[in-house]
Order: sequence, then C-alpha cells, then structure tokens
Amino acid sequence: MQFQILPSLLAADFGHLADDIVRAEASGAEALHLDIMDAHFVPNLSFGPDVVALSRKVAPNFYRHVHLMMTRPDLYLEPFAKAGAQTIQIHVEADCDIHAELARIQAMGIRPALVLNPETAAEMVFPYLGECDEVLVMTVHPGYGGQKFIADCCPKITAIRAQAAKLGRPDFDVMVDGGINGETGPQAAAAGANQFVAGSYLFKQVDMGAAVQALRASCAAAYVG
Repeated sequence: MQFQILPSLLAADFGHLADDIVRAEASGAEALHLDIMDAHFVPNLSFGPDVVALSRKVAPNFYRHVHLMMTRPDLYLEPFAKAGAQTIQIHVEADCDIHAELARIQAMGIRPALVLNPETAAEMVFPYLGECDEVLVMTVHPGYGGQKFIADCCPKITAIRAQAAKLGRPDFDVMVDGGINGETGPQAAAAGANQFVAGSYLFKQVDMGAAVQALRASCAAAYVG
C-alpha cells in the first residue's frame, strides 16, 4: 500500500502562489491537491483552470490532483484536462451521469476518482468502484479550509475499503480531506485511508518537508486495511 500526502493549494498564500506550489513540491509530498469551487455546489469560489496550468508551468513534475466541487463537473472536464489535471475527482452528489463522466475522464487519459460529502452514505459510491481509481471521503463540509475533522466519517472509509477488497482491489486508493493533521491523519489511516490531503496544517509549517515526512510515517504506522 502506498501512503501519499497531498498539500491543498487552497491554504497557500495567494499573493505568492507560484512560490507556494514550488514549496509544496520541495516538501517531498506526492501530489498537489487543487480544490475547484463553483459557489453553487459549495458556498465558496476558489480558482479555475489557469491555476492548474500555473501549477504545471512552475512545477511540471509535481502531480496535479484536481477536485471539482461543482454541481456540473461534466461541463468543465475538458478545460481542466487541457490545463494539466492528472487526476480528476467528481462528486457522487453532482448533477450529471456519474458513469458517463468517469468514462470520459478515463478516455482523456486522466485518472478518474469520486468524492462523497460527510452526509452521503458510503454505499452511494459502491456502484462506481469498478469505474474509478480512487474515492475521497470528505471529513469536513466542503467549501472552506481550516475546519475541524469529522470523526464520524471514519466508518465510511472502512466500508469503502472493504467493498473495494470484495471487488478484488485491495490496493484501491481511499483518500481523506478535511481537518487532517498529525492527530487526525492516523485516525483516518486506522480506518483504512492511504491518501491524505492537508492544507492549513502543512502550509503553516516552517519546515513543510519535515511535516510531510512525519505525517506520512504516522499514517503508515496507524494504517489498518
């Protein structure tokens, strides 16, 4: 099982965005997580394809992981693909044909992934586990960074991990995002998560590299799959 840490660009200094992208890459994190918010599906606006393109320009070898918090992600897949997204996550609650859009993402040569909100039952993603490479369990209500981890979401991580194993995919990636730090990351790992998005916690560190290394190690030690 691979354990991955993804700094969330939402927590970066937007006055020095390129510098913070480079800083995140230099930390040794596996990928950059880019949250795209439409002010409809979630109560906030973030950024668009140009920031994904900036990430590709200033850190071309830093994997770009794009989370579309959008009511209609199907209308924006191509722009984000052209900007350089390498994984695209869409919400199971989105207003589109999930089967069709996962297939479109894969056809573009991009890794397809699903997301579910804290209120959404794990079973809602079960019909799609054979069509995506990863599921993100939101452990806060999406829209704003710096929120408190919702521990009640952990059983969903375990349920998704178990269902993927039943389908013959024991190494299926289960990600968590929301309130992840040195304490909550291992909690999620103990439930079965192996990918961890952290925003405020990482970007506030003087030594992001040390924080990434410590978080990865503590999560790997706590993992129960």
